[in-house]
Formats: sequence, C-alpha cells, structure tokens
Amino acid sequence: MIYKILRPAEWDQLDRDGTTTGAPIDVNDGYIHFSTSAQVAETAAKHFAGEEGLILVSVDEKTLGDDLKWEVSRGDQLFPHLYRNLTKRDVVAVHKIGFENGTHVFPDGVV
Repeated sequence: MIYKILRPAEWDQLDRDGTTTGAPIDVNDGYIHFSTSAQVAETAAKHFAGEEGLILVSVDEKTLGDDLKWEVSRGDQLFPHLYRNLTKRDVVAVHKIGFENGTHVFPDGVV
C-alpha cells in the first residue's frame, strides 16, 4: 500500500470530480507524490507541519501499472510517483489524520 496526504480541498475535488492532478507541488513536478508507510509520517512533518484536517488515502500500488515509478528522493530513498491523475477508483481507503499537540496522528496500521 502507498499513501497520499491530501488537504481537505484536494480531497473534496477528488471526491467530487473522481480525479485530481494533486497538490500544487504535484502539478509543478509533473507527477503525484506518494509515500510508503515508512515515509508518510516524515512527509507529513516536512510538508504539512501544523496543518490540521488532513486526509490520507491508501492506494494499492500494484493496480497503478507502469504509471507508477519508484524514484530516488529525500534521503536517497525510493519514493512512489504517479505519472497520471489520481482517480477515485484508485483509492482503496480514506482516513482522517488526527492532530494532537502539534503532531499528526495516523490511523492504526499505517505507520
């Protein structure tokens, strides 16, 4: 499973339209950034510090085919990047990310 953190407006667009090009950083980079379970907490802390109301979507990477590339990024780790729009059909599960004492709290079984 791979994970995408979405702000409420980004989730609303995906939920409403059935597709998204992702966050502004995704549009700028030309692909949708995902994280593994081992990477998602650090991604939240680095790119979403202090943000509440975030949504975590789970996607089965095996269903994305050749549009998913594993590329070196932060800390020389391989990160999953999707080179097409994310569709609602790709989403296996949707979770709210909690926020307590300035820290993101992920659902059980994610991190």
